[in-house]
Amino acid sequence: MKEEIQKIFKGEVEDSEETLTKYSHDASVFSIRPKVVVFPMDSEDVQNLVKWVSNNPGYSITARCAGTDMSGGAIGESIILDFTKHMNKLVAFQGDSITVQPGMFYRDFEKITLEKGLILPCYTASKSLNAMGGMFGNNSAGERTLKYGKTEDYVIESKVVFSDGVEKVVKPISVSDVSKQDERYKKLLELIKNNEEEIKQAKPKVHKNSAGYYLWNVLNHQSLQNSAALPSLRGLRHGQNFPDSGFVFDLNKLLVGSQGTLGIATEITFRLVKNPKYSKLVAVFMNDLEPLGRLVDEILEENPETLESYDDKTMKLAVRFFPDFLKTKGFIGMVKFMWSFLPELKMMITGGFPKLILLAEFAGDNEAEAHKKCEKLAERLKNFKVKVHITRSVAEAGKYWDIRRESFNLLRKHVAGKRTAPFIDDVIVRPEFLPKFIPELNQILSKYDIAYTIAGHAGDGNFHIIPLMDFNRPDTAKIILELSEKVYDLVIRYHGSITAEHNDGIIRTPYLEKMYGAKIYDLFKQVKNIFDPQNIFNPGKKIGATKQYIESHLAIEHPKPHHGV
Repeated sequence: MKEEIQKIFKGEVEDSEETLTKYSHDASVFSIRPKVVVFPMDSEDVQNLVKWVSNNPGYSITARCAGTDMSGGAIGESIILDFTKHMNKLVAFQGDSITVQPGMFYRDFEKITLEKGLILPCYTASKSLNAMGGMFGNNSAGERTLKYGKTEDYVIESKVVFSDGVEKVVKPISVSDVSKQDERYKKLLELIKNNEEEIKQAKPKVHKNSAGYYLWNVLNHQSLQNSAALPSLRGLRHGQNFPDSGFVFDLNKLLVGSQGTLGIATEITFRLVKNPKYSKLVAVFMNDLEPLGRLVDEILEENPETLESYDDKTMKLAVRFFPDFLKTKGFIGMVKFMWSFLPELKMMITGGFPKLILLAEFAGDNEAEAHKKCEKLAERLKNFKVKVHITRSVAEAGKYWDIRRESFNLLRKHVAGKRTAPFIDDVIVRPEFLPKFIPELNQILSKYDIAYTIAGHAGDGNFHIIPLMDFNRPDTAKIILELSEKVYDLVIRYHGSITAEHNDGIIRTPYLEKMYGAKIYDLFKQVKNIFDPQNIFNPGKKIGATKQYIESHLAIEHPKPHHGV
């Protein structure tokens, strides 16, 4: 196999024990060994590889960038296609749009954009580790998504290699021009028009969603940015031409978030926004979750840049492993950081530790403008029994952000004999349901002998639940499958989504039919068949994964973390 691929491939083709072991893992709970790992030099390599796989049954391709995927989306049993080694370049930067190859790390991407005062605001909490192709594949989101939206809202166009090995430019086109495209476009349009009402009803009624294929996003009117409304297609059912009145067909709205199961992106053009010059943080400490829904509504009225949260377990974890936060701060920074933690230490000692901490960030063109917004929020929250603190400096705000962003790494590093187990890590319900949802969620989790933290995006109702588990326990798989069922049943009862931003991968694909029902899941299968009839693109994600596969491919031994792979 290696020798055959090398004949049609300019980049490296590796199958050493070290390489295969390293690429058997991403940030998920799985261990799946590939047959070979390849590093393409350019798009021609990708096209040649796809053609080769199409002509050699039994092989498949899993596209991979930074390997930070927590759902198992970046691992597979056949060929791993890693873009980070060579296809990591800036292609073009003009005005507020930038074109890059998928293997560029976000940390490098952000350096380029910030030089012009611009940013891609859907960056993730793992922005120091993740890459641009992963953001495209997962439809990534993060702390600024509340105000600015997800990756799908910032992709202008892409270049994608489809299952025939041909690279195409994908960008919005008029619906009336779909007939001029290849059969894939026409079949997809036909599928959407024949199932209009079902698709419209299937769209999750939450602010963000990464579950399934986004059929409800493909068609829209140019004036309906991020609208929940699907344009009526009844005229098409009787063979009439769709009126060319600004309705567009945008295949990127389906490809973004598809985890490389429909095609492989080789270039992506993103729209950027102006990066606010100044920001200031308000910390809200809650001892009682009952008013959470109303509190979130009040905060959202002030239009914050972000509204994040973490629970008492996360805060206690930060205090417990305090030295980790000091390593990179230098002596003066270390002293300031330690001093800033005195209020939290006092809360712990006196036993009045808050159950939930909310972080609302406001931005402005100057510090006074940002501070005025914070004061306005503090005034609005006076009727609530909460402590409100406006941070005095960037360093103090950084303390709270460090805790929010680093809790996952702290868990992974410090608990002997156990490992982080992201499998119910990305649920979302509408914020008004949180006062009931969170206690019920905690009640479910409390029945299992596991430690866990909860943190996330309170403004969206999106929470990341990270249990700690001993993967050598014989009942580990049983707990994962049982808890998944119970938590997802709860999420669906509150009309949410089983994954807001981390996507389906191996860990959630078996639950897509539970969330959407048999009819919509069958449409997902048809979409996969339109674009990948031979099932050569990242099999077992979105379509085809089973609970038995989850159980048989858990990583029993804790892999050494390998950032940037």
